Amino acid sequence: MHVTIAPNLQLFVDIEGPGLVPAGPVMREKPTLVLMHGGPGYDHSGFKPAFSALADIAQIVYYDHRGHGRSSRCPPEQWTLDHFADDLVRLCDALGVVKPIVLGQSFGGFVAQRYIARHPHHAAKVILSSTSPHMAIDRKLAMFEQLGGPAARAAAQAFWSAPAAASWAEYNRLCSPLYNTQPAADPQARGRTLFNEDILFTSASGEQQTMNLLPGLAAAACPVLVLAGEQDPVCPMADSLDIAAALPARWMQLARIADAGHGTWRDQPEAAFARLREFILQPD
Repeated sequence: MHVTIAPNLQLFVDIEGPGLVPAGPVMREKPTLVLMHGGPGYDHSGFKPAFSALADIAQIVYYDHRGHGRSSRCPPEQWTLDHFADDLVRLCDALGVVKPIVLGQSFGGFVAQRYIARHPHHAAKVILSSTSPHMAIDRKLAMFEQLGGPAARAAAQAFWSAPAAASWAEYNRLCSPLYNTQPAADPQARGRTLFNEDILFTSASGEQQTMNLLPGLAAAACPVLVLAGEQDPVCPMADSLDIAAALPARWMQLARIADAGHGTWRDQPEAAFARLREFILQPD
């Protein structure tokens, strides 16, 4: 379905599971887990069907960021972390969701970090999954070289230095297969994704190059789980450690998943979903 959150702006939204479930003589309210997808340029489909594993403990809201997937197109000047972060609040208002649990994966984690800074009291909990607070290009290059040799390093350097169709093609060929430690469970999943490459190139060559999300993390006012794979080349573990160090100690939790890359549930679903369940079920 499409949900209007501002004039001429509709976000595509899919909701899995009821928010109220029978529990003896009462109806029990489940928490709402809002998933923010990676990219930029991709859509929510990468969460499906894996995150159905959490539908017994949470109502799950999937959506596409503005300009992405099945959501409304918008001008490039609106492809910013501030707009994306504020859209989450507008979407929750439109759906009547109060105190969501917010998970941001990769680029969605950039959005979630900006959301923490701009709306620190909005969420009940936040999960920063396989994400980074800054470019830290040297870390990426070192990991790609470790996993794929000099050719992968060169392709990564070419793309992140000048994101465009030509550099993306080589990056996609040599670097994308290194994102994960295990073969894709569903080889057709990528083909189902709606991809807007203009957003990818604009964001990767613009805001991502200069962003520093660390100062805003001090504003966190709820539990924040930093979930990271130890073999992630594009959002290396050192980036997650920077995030963890920038969060208030009372709110920060860190989960390192061994033998996992980008999107820990793709490589180690049992370990990743066990940690997510534990975090979701923890008392606020």
